[in-house]
Amino acid sequence: MAVIRDIRYLNKDFTDFRSQLINFSQTYFPTTYTDFSPSSPGIMFMEQASYVGDVLSFYLDNQLQETYLQYVRQTNNIYDLAYMFGYKPKTTGLSSVDLDFFQLIPASSSLSGTVPDFSYALFIEQNTQVTSTTTSTSFNIEDPIDFSISNSSDPTTISIAQISSNEPTYYLLKKTRKATSGTINTTTFSFGDHQEFPTVTIDSLNIGGIIDVFDSDGNEYYEVDNLGQETVFDSIKNTNINDPNNYQNSNDTPYILQTKQVQRRFATRFLNSGSLQIQFGSGNPSDTDEEITPDPKNIGLGLPYERNKLTTAYSPTNFIFTNTYGIAPSNTTLTVRYVTGGGVNSNSIANTVTNLNTSTVKFLNNNLNNVTAQYIFDSVAANNSNAASGGNNGDNVEEIRQNALSNFNSQLRNVTADDYLVRALSMPSKYGIISKAYSQQPTANQGNNTLDIYVLSYNINNNLTTASSTLKNNLKSYINQYRIIGDSIGIKDAFVINIAVDFEIITAPNFNNSEVLTRCISELQTYFNINNWQINQPMLLKNIELLLDKINGVQTVNQILISNKAGVNLGYSQYAYDISGATQGKVIYPSIDPSIFEVKYLNQDIKGKVVTL
Repeated sequence: MAVIRDIRYLNKDFTDFRSQLINFSQTYFPTTYTDFSPSSPGIMFMEQASYVGDVLSFYLDNQLQETYLQYVRQTNNIYDLAYMFGYKPKTTGLSSVDLDFFQLIPASSSLSGTVPDFSYALFIEQNTQVTSTTTSTSFNIEDPIDFSISNSSDPTTISIAQISSNEPTYYLLKKTRKATSGTINTTTFSFGDHQEFPTVTIDSLNIGGIIDVFDSDGNEYYEVDNLGQETVFDSIKNTNINDPNNYQNSNDTPYILQTKQVQRRFATRFLNSGSLQIQFGSGNPSDTDEEITPDPKNIGLGLPYERNKLTTAYSPTNFIFTNTYGIAPSNTTLTVRYVTGGGVNSNSIANTVTNLNTSTVKFLNNNLNNVTAQYIFDSVAANNSNAASGGNNGDNVEEIRQNALSNFNSQLRNVTADDYLVRALSMPSKYGIISKAYSQQPTANQGNNTLDIYVLSYNINNNLTTASSTLKNNLKSYINQYRIIGDSIGIKDAFVINIAVDFEIITAPNFNNSEVLTRCISELQTYFNINNWQINQPMLLKNIELLLDKINGVQTVNQILISNKAGVNLGYSQYAYDISGATQGKVIYPSIDPSIFEVKYLNQDIKGKVVTL
């Protein structure tokens, strides 16, 4: 009969192991060994075993700890866990800055008077570099600059630069672009015969990211979050050829957003050494596996002649099924452009990023006067009126830990109405700018699960206007990439309610009435600036009274009257609104249908008057 021995598994350290070994021997071998003095040979062997157990326990505890992101300490492990959670640690942080670009342009005569001659407009290419004169940090503009175009999403500021005989001879054009720090580098990798999931490594320091990858035949490889991602965002110029029905909206929506299915793709990950690893799929360019589209009639077929078994997980947005995860490059050379730099030192101070690389600056028109053209070309300049910010030395261990946990919770998906609202306002500006957005979840009695997003845009005068159909289509394409299956999204126009403000005040003794009135109007113009208002925001008359009451020289606010301004022929919105009917307890509520209050003409629709008691 086998002897059943009671073994405890709670021992964790040397003392526990030693004590348990002595107790075990005394319990099960009481007559075999009885000398448990500190100098006995038996105790020596027990202590040696306790030592081994203590060391093994330590390593087991440590390995277990290194599997939990909350407690991991080793750098290589925290990088691996971060990637498992979908977060890519950053080895450097690139700074960004708004750069102002200037050029002179000659004046020309027209029927309406002297106007800028835009035939001398310059074009500055994307990724043009502007270098700081103090730190030698290079900044690259994210979007090209076309001085001949001015619209709400890309306005051009025009001012008179030179005057002769009371007539302008030259104008100054100004455009602003977002620029990111970093130096653009190029490297190449050669590939031989086909291999599955090949990887290459860029060993540079302070890598900010990949710009583009092309092979010897001119095929582009697209970066994706993971190799299973088969679609990326793509954009085409909004022209008569590309979109004959909506190209008239190109001023506000210069690019049309599309999703593009890509066979050639790659995923990147930073190693704990700071190097950047690039991995490709396993597909062979000579095979057609990536291009096979199954017959929809076969969906649901498992075994032959059976229609009750689904053996493949089908995506409702993609019917291409492959295990290759993209095409692997073979018998070619890849040219990779990437950016390096960043760090705290890249946060250049104001008015120092001025050294413009003019090799990427050109005229759009070739039939120009050579002398004038050279003068215009020499006038192009750049400057940062504000300091660059955002540059840092990359994620430390604790930042990786917290960012990975946060990323795992969000996972770039839209779940709540606020998620959709933030995503709508985050769409890149080249696809059009959503100036105001409001998300409204369906109610139970609506009988559907459509979430409506109400949007508005700005026109070139910074007034609210209905978003173009192209802009709304771009927004829907953009949001669709982040919605969860089952959600239905509707893009609708919000209503604009134009208003006028009339007020009466009583001034304090010994104050100039005109000066006090001017201060009041100025404060109200700031308060009613459309940038400060959102869709479905109520108007609190009490706040307006308090604002005026705090102005130096105002003794009493006698009256505030809000009235509706409507009529397209008068330059206002077409929508009339019953202000008095919407007022309750000094609060003016917007309509049930999402709407926004707007003082369209701040200089004429805000009026005040000084009265006496």
